[in-house]
Amino acid sequence: MTSQRTTRPTALVTGASAGIGHEFARQLAARGHDLVLVARDRARLDAVAAELTSRYAVTAEVLVADLSDRSALQTVADRVADPERPVDVLVNNAGYGQRRSFLRNDVAVEEAAFDVLTRAVLVLSHAAGVAMRGRGRGHIVNVSSVAGFIASGSYSAAKAWVTTFSEGLASELAGSGVTVTALCPGFTNTEFQQRAGISKPGPDFMWLDPTKLVSDCLEDVDKGRVLSVPGLQYKAIVGLLRVAPRSVIRRRARLVRR
Repeated sequence: MTSQRTTRPTALVTGASAGIGHEFARQLAARGHDLVLVARDRARLDAVAAELTSRYAVTAEVLVADLSDRSALQTVADRVADPERPVDVLVNNAGYGQRRSFLRNDVAVEEAAFDVLTRAVLVLSHAAGVAMRGRGRGHIVNVSSVAGFIASGSYSAAKAWVTTFSEGLASELAGSGVTVTALCPGFTNTEFQQRAGISKPGPDFMWLDPTKLVSDCLEDVDKGRVLSVPGLQYKAIVGLLRVAPRSVIRRRARLVRR
């Protein structure tokens, strides 16, 4: 569904049909943002749009796109950059994990995941950064992961890139009125593990509530923080990982894989 332009700010959220992306869309709608909802599944997107427009009296535009497809990604980038319909908040959330390890997986599957986890973040952040800097305001949120601080396969490597990229972009945009925040959650109670076909690891206290996670992240965005690590347990873990020797981190990752 499309809408006429209003005076409300607009947020574009990728991977908005479920999990953390859905929660970002809900909380941004509660804050009074109109929405552009991006994902692959039109039926689920339409359901989310109907839910949020009814509950919060905002408008929601549905944009169906597989972000591993370069032409579909460009369609989303063009929407982000549209000067007639400015996007004030970009949330790069789309992504997924994989059950197989890198060498056991088909390289085409790895390439598709790489495109969603990294290339899409790069392309959409570039579109948003240029447009927002020109207006002198805006927020970019890139959903990364605590996994980016360890050494555990291509997903971990992609998230490490997202975090470092976000830090670099935040520096480039410093003083422009545009902020960039990398959200680095740990285990979160969504359907992520189920869709990846992997079991739910770790004790219960390590699992984050997505409502609190997104609320804390948006507070960090309001404060202009570049890194948002939700949960005291993960703040402590990331603090340790950032000072631990990489050789120790690699050994620990090998034990976890086994």
